Amino acid sequence: MRGAPTILHLDMDAFFAAAEQAAKPSLRGKPVIVGGLGPRGVVSTASYEARVFGVHSAMAMAQARRLCPNAAYLTPRFTLYRQVSDVVMALLHTLSPLVEPLSLDEAFVDLEAGGTEPSARAARAVGERLRADIRAATGLTGSVGLAGSKMLAKIASEEAKPDGLMIIEPGTERELLDPLPVRTLPGVGPATAEALRRAGIHTVAETRVAGEAELVRLLGRAHGASLHLMASGRDERPVVAERDTKSVSVEDTFDVDLTDRTRVQLEVARLADRCVQRLRAAGRSGRTVVLKVRRYDFSTLTRSETLRGPTDDPGVVREAAARLIEGVDTTAGVRLLGVGVSGLADFTQEDLFAQAAQAAHDALEEAERASGAEMPEPAGAGAQGAAEGAGKSRRWLPGSDVRHAEFGAGWVQGSGVGRVTVRFEEPWSEPGRVRTFPVDDPALEPGEPLPLVRPAEREAGVGGGQPPVTSSP
Repeated sequence: MRGAPTILHLDMDAFFAAAEQAAKPSLRGKPVIVGGLGPRGVVSTASYEARVFGVHSAMAMAQARRLCPNAAYLTPRFTLYRQVSDVVMALLHTLSPLVEPLSLDEAFVDLEAGGTEPSARAARAVGERLRADIRAATGLTGSVGLAGSKMLAKIASEEAKPDGLMIIEPGTERELLDPLPVRTLPGVGPATAEALRRAGIHTVAETRVAGEAELVRLLGRAHGASLHLMASGRDERPVVAERDTKSVSVEDTFDVDLTDRTRVQLEVARLADRCVQRLRAAGRSGRTVVLKVRRYDFSTLTRSETLRGPTDDPGVVREAAARLIEGVDTTAGVRLLGVGVSGLADFTQEDLFAQAAQAAHDALEEAERASGAEMPEPAGAGAQGAAEGAGKSRRWLPGSDVRHAEFGAGWVQGSGVGRVTVRFEEPWSEPGRVRTFPVDDPALEPGEPLPLVRPAEREAGVGGGQPPVTSSP
């Protein structure tokens, strides 16, 4: 623990959804939900306007549609998100050489290593300037937490959301931590929280009062001792500039053992989608898919499949995980399931793009079939949602970029029955007009994301008059 709040945690506000609102003037101030669009898809990010209706990340997309039917449902555009992330991370590196990225939209910064005076006043000034610089460079907002440790800085940024800054002064840690739920602490997932709940431990204060010996008895020596330190506000982890992540994974422990084979397969598919969301958020891809199964008797087994090359495509990972679970006997009951990806890289292999395109096509086809829309005859689909080549029918995913020979840049609002609806607008324009075309209109082509702020305005250090794209519920 430091004696001054010189560890900074930045977390961009509703990042994917906010980037879409910034790119699409007609969606500002309206509910926006980004994620997999098929019936088995999950929510990646929901704007604050959508969260009012109870929509949140990792929720099944079908449930989100029931809660907020009037939202704009968009497919992710990771090219845009990576571009914005690069701008934000470059700003963080102007503050210190010690920047620890956690994902595309989240990072720790050691301000002392960058020469910032070790005082609350100096740290606050740096944090406020950072927030202003991010808004000017991207049009987006980020929340900043400042504290003497990584754990507290992250908690502070969460408390500051949206679009705020919070400092936890040394000596005030317990006052802040004590009433918080135990899930707030790093390393406390559903399984740990359930074990603590059964022991009557629900808050951080109750965790600390339980004592190290009791926590070790409940959770094991390493986990129990670490959790007691965290609950006491002590976290000595340093900011590490280069994080060598070996794998990305997610897992769920079930209150009642799963015995239904269809339910097991469905849970594996959902875990695969969540795993890819986390993989993409980190800007990574991987070549080995790993399945973890803990059975009714607590025996645990893992199965893995190595692909031809790195991928971050949900369809590819989902299919590999499905093949792996086929070889596991689950009839006696399953307590825990997990899906992970290892062999990480910063790129995807081109020969997997065709599989990605097919997965995107299948997701759109499922969504339109569920809505009762008639699908035009397929003739292949490209990575951006549209097939190339003369005479081929095209698929257009909601939210994807397009360009029309006459009307310029726009984005897909929807498609079906052989037609595609496009709204023509740019990040710095007024809300644009909507026009409809045949899906194979030769004047309409896939486009590339436009910058959220005009380059000249970014260089001048202003946000182009663009209003904030996130708002408090």
